[in-house]
Amino acid sequence: MNEEFMMSNLIVAISAVIPMFTLMTIGAFVKYQKWLSDEELNHMNRMVFRVFFCCMMFHSIYTTDLASTFRPKLMLFGACGVLAIFTLAMLIVPKIEPENRRRGVIVQAIFRSNFVLMGIPIVANIFGDENIAVTTMMIAVIIPIYNVLAVFALETFRGGKFSLMPILIGVLKNPMILGAIAGALCLISGIHIPKPILKPIGQIASATTPVALIILGASFKFGSTHEHRKQLTGCVIGRLLIVPAVILSVALALGFRGIDFLTLIAIFGTPCAIVSFAMAQQMGGDSELAGNCVVFTSALSCFTIFCWILLFKTLGIF
Repeated sequence: MNEEFMMSNLIVAISAVIPMFTLMTIGAFVKYQKWLSDEELNHMNRMVFRVFFCCMMFHSIYTTDLASTFRPKLMLFGACGVLAIFTLAMLIVPKIEPENRRRGVIVQAIFRSNFVLMGIPIVANIFGDENIAVTTMMIAVIIPIYNVLAVFALETFRGGKFSLMPILIGVLKNPMILGAIAGALCLISGIHIPKPILKPIGQIASATTPVALIILGASFKFGSTHEHRKQLTGCVIGRLLIVPAVILSVALALGFRGIDFLTLIAIFGTPCAIVSFAMAQQMGGDSELAGNCVVFTSALSCFTIFCWILLFKTLGIF
C-alpha cells in the first residue's frame, strides 16, 4: 500500500513538471534550429504578454464562481510573504555584496518569481485548467507588488529617485491587470458576453501557457558566470530552496491546504522572473548576473519544483 501511495504521488509530481519542461525543450529546439530570430521572438513575446495573458486573465475571472474562488486569506498571506522576503533581502544583501549594481539584481532575483509563466501551469497540470481561477486571481495581488518593489530595489542601489505614481500607472496599464479588471467588472455587473466572442477568447486563453513556455525555452541565453559565480549560487539557493522552505513551512503551520497551498508553491517555489533581466538592463543593474539568474533558476527549478510537489503531496497537503 505504501509503495502504491508513493508511486501515485510520484506520478502527480512528474505530471506537474514534465509538460512544462517539454514545452521549454521544444522552445530550445526551435532556437537551436534557428527557426525564429531574436527579433521575431521579441515580437512573439510582446504579443503573448499583451494579447494572450490579457485574454487568459479575462476568461479565467469572467467564467469563475467568485464565491468559491475568492480567497482573502490567501491573498493577504501571499502579499505579506513577498513583502517579508523583500524586506529581509534588502537588509541582508548589502551586508554581503559590496557592489551596488549587483545588490538590486540579487534582491530582485530572490523575491521575484516567474509565477505567471511557470507557476500557473503547475496548478493547471495538477488541478486542471478549469480550477486555476484561485491561482490566476493572485496575479492581481502579486504582480503589482513585484513591479513596485523591483523598481524600489533597483533605484535604491543605483542612487536614483523612487517615484510611486508612475509605477502605479504602469501597473494599471499592464495587460494582465487590465484583463483581470475587465473580467471582474463584466462578472460583477452581469454583462453577458456572447458565445461567438467568448469562445475565441477562451481558445486564446488555453493557448497562453504552451505558447509562453515555448517562447521562454527559445529565449534562454547562457552568459559567462566566472565573474559572479558566488552571487549566482546565492541567488539560485535563495530563490529555489530557502524562500520556499521558509514560506511554505509558515503556510503549512497556518493551515493552508489543497489548491491554496499549491498556489503558494507556484508563487514562492518558481524561478526568477524573466522580466528581471530587462529591468536590470534598463536600470543600471548587472544584466549579465540577472540573465544567468533567470536561466539557471529556470533550468534547476524543474528538479526543485518536482521535489516540493512530491514532498507535500506525500504529506497529503493537496
